[in-house]
Amino acid sequence: MVTRRLVQLLIGLALYGVSLAMLIRAGLGLDPWDVFHQGVANRTVLSIGTVVIITSFVVLLLWIPLRQRPGIGTLCNAVLVGLFADLGLAVIPDVTHVAGQFAMMAGAVLLNGVASACYIGARLGPGPRDGLMTGLAHRTGRSIRLCRTLIEVAVLAIGWLLGGSVGVGTVVYALAIGPLVQLLLPRFMVPDTAAPSARPASAEPTTAAR
Repeated sequence: MVTRRLVQLLIGLALYGVSLAMLIRAGLGLDPWDVFHQGVANRTVLSIGTVVIITSFVVLLLWIPLRQRPGIGTLCNAVLVGLFADLGLAVIPDVTHVAGQFAMMAGAVLLNGVASACYIGARLGPGPRDGLMTGLAHRTGRSIRLCRTLIEVAVLAIGWLLGGSVGVGTVVYALAIGPLVQLLLPRFMVPDTAAPSARPASAEPTTAAR
């Protein structure tokens, strides 16, 4: 069971990074956090994958006052998503035809849903950004939904101002990812009896893996 969880974790993170690369190549807009990552990458000499990794560790520093504890999945998430995003960008070509762009976007969102369910279902720790969301909710007494909305609106606005891509893909992702993960999560969820004592509180069906 431990082997299954580790393999599932790694596969989920790899697919997540590839789905990010696909969404970028589609050119129709990114999810809020990746709008921010792309915006920072556009203003620096860093690749978007490197920005994802750096941002993950900066967010983890914010866990300290929130008294959040990372799991092995948290640390793997912080490193591997960015690495696989850059790898995906190295092998996936740009798509310029409109039909191809929409097909790539749809495939990216679907793959992201599978990746999120796979990663969350492994129960090895929340992603850095999910941990920030749940930590703020716990410390402030506000709902997870409100905290997530405020965080994502903030990073989306900053990313857009920095030149990150906002478009129909951003809307499709926002509307589709929750239902997709909720639908797919039962297929990937490791039984409770196999979960570690530090089971991530943020592994709920409507949150993305990061």
